[in-house]
Amino acid sequence: MTDARSDIRSDGAARARLDQLWARGRDFLGTRTAIMGGAMSWVSERHLVSAISNAGGFGVVACGSMPPELLANEIAGTKALTAKPFGVNLINMHPQLDQLIDVCREQGVSHVVIAGGFPSGATIKRIKDGGAKVMAFAPTLVSGRRMVKLGADALVIEGTEAGGHIGPVSTTVLAQEILPDLRDVPVFVAGGIGRGEAIVAYLELGAAGVQIGTRFVCATESIAHPRFKQVFIKASARDAQASVQIDPRFPVIPVRALANAGSKRFMELQREVIARVDRGEMSRDEGLLEIEHFWAGALRRAVIDGDIETGSLMAGQSVGLVTREQPVAEIIDDLVAQAESSLARRIGGLAAVGQPVEPGPVEPGPVELGPAVLGAA
Repeated sequence: MTDARSDIRSDGAARARLDQLWARGRDFLGTRTAIMGGAMSWVSERHLVSAISNAGGFGVVACGSMPPELLANEIAGTKALTAKPFGVNLINMHPQLDQLIDVCREQGVSHVVIAGGFPSGATIKRIKDGGAKVMAFAPTLVSGRRMVKLGADALVIEGTEAGGHIGPVSTTVLAQEILPDLRDVPVFVAGGIGRGEAIVAYLELGAAGVQIGTRFVCATESIAHPRFKQVFIKASARDAQASVQIDPRFPVIPVRALANAGSKRFMELQREVIARVDRGEMSRDEGLLEIEHFWAGALRRAVIDGDIETGSLMAGQSVGLVTREQPVAEIIDDLVAQAESSLARRIGGLAAVGQPVEPGPVEPGPVELGPAVLGAA
């Protein structure tokens, strides 16, 4: 493997530029880098989350469908493995959302990421009243502004290249739509990011940092089953496919995953259910419920039990950049080195033609360069 660090200028200009670009994100997260770990159910648990935070990133616990007592145990377990900042991802549709928020308050969680729909103003207030910062997802500029108005402290914009439940718009288009016009709060970009050069591109467009999920699935510290990891390592970008909705009467939220026998069977099930409804053998609501229940437990079967045939292999298109199992610290070091190398080449090119190296645009608003930004984290 080529070590990107060999290209970095010894005078540290590239690193200084990178630190300038993501200073706002680092300050917000309280970390050495502005790299968030994507919250992946069954994967983003205490071991991977603490490893990301210990390596200078920002780990995020995936609550998923956990009940409050299980989340409390997971947060406590993560705290036992790291003294660095980390966050918790909560699903807005969870029936015990208020209790989960209370758990985060009791455990002193610093950042709560809300996914699975738009949180209400009351939900955001409950989180902030507990002392945590709120991060929300924004699929459009309008929704992003709405979340900021309701009190969100930061946003995540995630493109269709991501794994799991996805929207229809690519990361690059979302970034161009949202980043230049939404500067009130830090915005983190997600979806299809697997190299440091891409991180730099989004930072220069105005992002405060990035969120990366798929790249960490095959980390040494990840508890994902060896068979699950091997499928990721062997997969190409085109293998991560979005599920297809056959009939608009039966809406299916698209999920990006590696194609396998389970995803083929899901297509067959949709056809069978639709035919039964059309024949009057079941109601539309019963049909929708059967379709929704198809994947129940499928992700756990794949991640924990290693069922790579019928389980759900949720993966982003950046899976093609996952080539081996490696420690989290090495993954983050590689991403940072690639980012610095990209900046070093640009700085070197400008110097070669006698161009001054101008500092880039600084995010509006005060950015306090506290201990986290200065490298204490």
